[in-house]
Amino acid sequence: MTHTTLINQLRTVLDLTHTEIQVAETRIAQARTDAVRDELTKNANNGRIRAEAIEKAIRDLGGFPDTVGPFLGRAAAAVKALTEQAQPFDEALLGDLALEDQLLDRSRYIKALAVAEKNTDVQALADRLITAHSATVNWLTTVLAEDALGGPAALRRTPLQAAAGTTVKIVSLPGQWSAQSVERVAELVRSTGPAVDELVRRAQRAGEVALKAIGASRDAALQSAEAVVRDEGADKTANALHNARAATGVLAAEELPIEGYDELNLNEAVAAVKDLEAPSDIRAIIAYEEANKNRQRLVSAAQTRVAEIAQEVVGLS
Repeated sequence: MTHTTLINQLRTVLDLTHTEIQVAETRIAQARTDAVRDELTKNANNGRIRAEAIEKAIRDLGGFPDTVGPFLGRAAAAVKALTEQAQPFDEALLGDLALEDQLLDRSRYIKALAVAEKNTDVQALADRLITAHSATVNWLTTVLAEDALGGPAALRRTPLQAAAGTTVKIVSLPGQWSAQSVERVAELVRSTGPAVDELVRRAQRAGEVALKAIGASRDAALQSAEAVVRDEGADKTANALHNARAATGVLAAEELPIEGYDELNLNEAVAAVKDLEAPSDIRAIIAYEEANKNRQRLVSAAQTRVAEIAQEVVGLS
């Protein structure tokens, strides 16, 4: 009975691994930096190596791998990728996390079955799977924490995900304009120009603070709105608009949280970024850098700093 269960669990994990491989490949296009892109490519390749090892284990046990597994895995990943375009970004990542959690739990179960069977080869394979999926669970948990802290996360939202997530927030917004609502709308401002109209309309409702921004460009609208509301003494709203500008990379160099940023060379800028403590400050630097010089080493260093902060928050450091 244990022997048959072991083969069945290996076959299930093999099917899920094929899905995992395809998911990793779809995530490559969302990577924010070359380092993350390389890591996802490596994960997909390692997934193929694990799939081959699982297939061998099934055959060694006298079973037969499911020949349609790879096709089903690709199909499942394709459906997932299509479906998540209508989901907010965090829901898509939670789906990835659920897949990895299932792979991790089944790998642990396979190890217990292998111990009962006294099969050291499958035990060793299970240990490999446990190590790999534990690392991926931690990475996805970190990415979610990065996003929750205001990011920027290692993965970018697609334009559709940005629009979906922002639309959900706009629909449920209270009448009062808040910092949280501005930052969420900023996601849509970055990818779709028409969102500026929504930004200006809601700012007007809060006190007609953006009349001077009507008809201006996206960046000018945000900057003008911030100046107007600050002049009127609405510092909370002005700060929220400033955060929205920071998220879109349109701050002036003198507004950045690192003094004299444009005068720093690459090594100096990297060192300065590593000293930042607030995710919002790091987000402002990354957005500015991506909109201007776009130095990948600097963006990667800033992303690493965000990941360190996120890992501390969720207890992974």
